[in-house]
Formats: sequence, structure tokens, C-alpha cells
Amino acid sequence: MSDMTMTVSGGSGAEEALRFHVTEDHHPENATLLGFWLYLMSDCLIFACLFATYGVLGREYAGGPSAKEVLELPIVAVNTTLLLLSSITYGFSVLEMQNNRRGPMMAWLIVTWLLGAGFIALELTEFTHLVSIGAGPGRSAFLSSFFTLVGTHGLHVTSGLIWMIVLLVQVGKKGLNAANKRRLMCLSMFWHFLDVVWVGVFSFVYLMGVLS
Repeated sequence: MSDMTMTVSGGSGAEEALRFHVTEDHHPENATLLGFWLYLMSDCLIFACLFATYGVLGREYAGGPSAKEVLELPIVAVNTTLLLLSSITYGFSVLEMQNNRRGPMMAWLIVTWLLGAGFIALELTEFTHLVSIGAGPGRSAFLSSFFTLVGTHGLHVTSGLIWMIVLLVQVGKKGLNAANKRRLMCLSMFWHFLDVVWVGVFSFVYLMGVLS
């Protein structure tokens, strides 16, 4: 909160001093980060429910294919590598941001976007393949819970990619001001959160499904 003094000049040339207080609302950075943490906690609850649902329905095949029959571990391993690498490149982007180096920061963010886009492309390829062989989400409870869990994570990644594009435009126009730095840190928490969730998906759905 700060005070500002404003002077108004009269039309006759005589100056009249008018003093008043103007309240400036500074954006509470800590409050923003706390609010975003609360959002991530709510997302944790959503994914916890989806994991629990898959845990109950993951072996209900209804005479259809099992996880071992339809899930291809090598492709998912490549997909996992792309997402984990994107987390590292985002970390480099944050380091450049802290050093106020806009160009390198944006370059690393673009690399992160490309890795995330590759992840989504492979996931869509997997979904298309499953549907083409008759293993769509309506085939069994296993496939319904699988598509819901993995698809929800994919939608989050897609949202993160759109968010990155918006931030690239904002940083390109306004630079690394305080507001953009705050937004980049919020996106950093979101992106790393998605990596942690995907490690759970990869272990619980793919590894346990294929190797069991």
C-alpha cells in the first residue's frame, strides 16, 4: 500500500494542490502460490479417485482383452521418457528466468512444449490403435477405467501446453516482469505435478498390467 500526491493546475494559471491517498493493490505473490497449491491438492483428489476406480475395475475384462494383450510397454516407455525430459527442460527454463535471460528461457520452454506435444501425439496414437482393434472404452470396465485415467492425465498435459503458448506470447510482449515470473512458477508446479502423476500411471497401469 503506498501514498501518491497529485497536483492539479487551474485554468487561470493559479495552482491548487490537491492531496489525496491512492491505494495501490499489489498482487500478493504468496497468496497466488498458496491458491495454486490448493488447486493441485484438489487435482490430487481427482486422480486418487481415478486410481482407486482403476484398482477396482482394472481386471474386469468382460471377456475382452486384458492389459497384457493390448498395452505396448516399449511405446509407453518412450512416452514416459519424453515427459520426464520435459520436466528437466522446464527446470532449465526456470533457471534462465531467475537469471532474467528471456531468450534462453523461451528457448527451453519451446523445447519443453515440443516434448510435451510428442507425449500427447504418442498417447493419441495409442488410443487410436486400441479403438481400431476393438478395445475402445466401451468394451469393458477395464478399458473404461483405463481410458478415463490416462485420458484425464492427457487432458491436463494438453492444458499445460496451451498455457505454455500463452506464456510464451506474454513473455515475448512484456518480458520477464513479476507477473510473468509468477505465472511461470505456477506452470512449473503444474508440469512437475503431471510428471509425478504419470510415474504413478506408468507403474500402476502399464507395468503392473503388462508384467502381472
